[in-house]
Amino acid sequence: MKLITSRDNPTVKRLHALATSARERRSQNETLLDGAHLLAVALASGVIPLQVVVSESGRQQAEIVALLEACPAQSCIELPDRLFAHVSPVEAPSGVLAVIAIPPAVAGGALTGNCILLDGVQDPGNLGTILRTAAAVGVADALLTPGCAQAWSPRVLRAAMGAHFGLRIREAVDAGVALAGFPGAILAADLRDSVELYDLDLRGPVAWLFGSEGQGLSPEVAALATRRVLIPMPGGMESLNVGVAAGVCLFEQLRQRRSER
Repeated sequence: MKLITSRDNPTVKRLHALATSARERRSQNETLLDGAHLLAVALASGVIPLQVVVSESGRQQAEIVALLEACPAQSCIELPDRLFAHVSPVEAPSGVLAVIAIPPAVAGGALTGNCILLDGVQDPGNLGTILRTAAAVGVADALLTPGCAQAWSPRVLRAAMGAHFGLRIREAVDAGVALAGFPGAILAADLRDSVELYDLDLRGPVAWLFGSEGQGLSPEVAALATRRVLIPMPGGMESLNVGVAAGVCLFEQLRQRRSER
């Protein structure tokens, strides 16, 4: 395994750029996976890392050592802890990173089953949480409008905990085009003229619309909804975090579908 000790090394500079720059990730069509769990999920999904980076202390961890053995030997490099922290996309370095190619954009096709459409969700943690929740309940398609955070950024990947590898993710979609002809309900989480979530029949296909943290859904996307959905909050709070709201809605639909069994 090659050991790199200089911050001026081209590989170190490239890793740092991928960790910190969305423009660089788009330019190179590559991103970083942070942590043993993400690397393990990627390998199990058939993803072959372009490069695997381990820290000096990370190489002492049995879990990481086992993962390194499953990766092409020529792709693995080691960095001193101080350099690894420099290229890590998170404040608490995990000990292992992997560079992967960003998968090709999913071709647009007719949506027939449950899906989520995220409109301007800019916080990486919220975006990753919603993707993780969608994968957990069995939603296959996630559509993101141009105002969303970059789906394949390291922070979104870390928050989603491997959900990316089980979802069909489309970025920069035109919501109206994507949902044209959708055969089920199109439901917007909103407070205006809304029906309570628990009064709705959610057993059929649903396209869920969730908006940005501050502004909610844009008028154009909100207009696509066939109904607006209100999550009852008897405790008196005015709103929920978008990640929490998405979780409540998606798991209520799952509950109703399971009750049919």
